[in-house]
Amino acid sequence: MTLLATQPYYKVEREVNSIEQKNVEYERMMYLYKDKLVTKRREFPADKIFDMSYRELPGGEGLLYIHTSQGVFSYTVKSDPFPFIQTFKKREKEILDELKKED
Repeated sequence: MTLLATQPYYKVEREVNSIEQKNVEYERMMYLYKDKLVTKRREFPADKIFDMSYRELPGGEGLLYIHTSQGVFSYTVKSDPFPFIQTFKKREKEILDELKKED
């Protein structure tokens, strides 16, 4: 399993106890391998990912969208995911080229 790229993302979860309610931010990592994309809770086979896109939000954050056969999944990021997206698109092109050779 060859690691191609990583991208930090953030998950905000609301924690409630008997006294207070607070939002807790967790930093997590997304891993792009030759054959799949892995997050803390999900794993997407490479051939089921159709595209990735990014939308910048005010305040230095943005949303990284993973377009898959299971739907679109969004991840909050604080750093520019352009290198991660470019690595995915390069790998996607390699997969398509391999499929064309098989035909």
